[in-house]
Amino acid sequence: MSKGPGLFSDIGKKAKDLLTRDYTSDHKFSISTYSASGVALTSTALKKGGVHAADVTTQYKYKNAVFDVKIHTDSTILTTVTFTEILPSTKAIVSFKVPDNSSGKLEVQYFHDHAAVTATAALKQNPLIDITATLGTPVISFGAEAGYDTSSKTFTTYNAGISVTKPDACASIILGDKGDSIKASYLHHLDESKRSAAVGEVYRKFSTNENTITVGGLYAIDHSTSVKAKLNNHGTLGALLQHEVLPKSLVTVSSEIDTKALDKHPRFGLSLALKP
Repeated sequence: MSKGPGLFSDIGKKAKDLLTRDYTSDHKFSISTYSASGVALTSTALKKGGVHAADVTTQYKYKNAVFDVKIHTDSTILTTVTFTEILPSTKAIVSFKVPDNSSGKLEVQYFHDHAAVTATAALKQNPLIDITATLGTPVISFGAEAGYDTSSKTFTTYNAGISVTKPDACASIILGDKGDSIKASYLHHLDESKRSAAVGEVYRKFSTNENTITVGGLYAIDHSTSVKAKLNNHGTLGALLQHEVLPKSLVTVSSEIDTKALDKHPRFGLSLALKP
């Protein structure tokens, strides 16, 4: 693949991941194993509120194709097949869920030194179609997204964004919700290893005059332990501690509290991921 501007979904992704990834109020346990033939097997158990769920995911790589099959306890099977380099700088992703006959989806991604384009369509009559495009370089890029419902012949979404990326920082602005919202974010790495960082995000919803300002940070205590925290102007404070107990195996403890309603019980989450 080329080293171009990246996909539209990459705009603002680093800041979003720092503010959202690994924050959870659920209890999750997963274990992964790998066979000599290249098959990866991951078993996951999840407790969300009072609901328990589990799934088993199998991944197999063969030449330029990756096959993922996920079997869930609700009797659904999700299959995803990813093909790379069918054509130069092109990736195709096909997914479908059994027994939902209308869940099929095809996505095609094309990467160029100065552009990236994706087209996604549901595999059914009168599908929803989503197209994104970005132009630029790995340093600065401009992107747009449009979704179209062929049954109602209306646009379901149209968004636009700009991203600036430097070795130690990245900034982005996204105009979303058909122009009804705007989100600006900035992330700055505090060390050369990029294991400590500070981030800020401003979100405004024009139709409701709603403003949300969030600041957060990541700090590496040592080579195997890191902490994260975030706080928004509505008083929601989140924090997590992540420790690598074994190579590639992580235990994460997170919590969230409403600082404007301290009488409410904070929410706690626990995640344990074991990999060989």
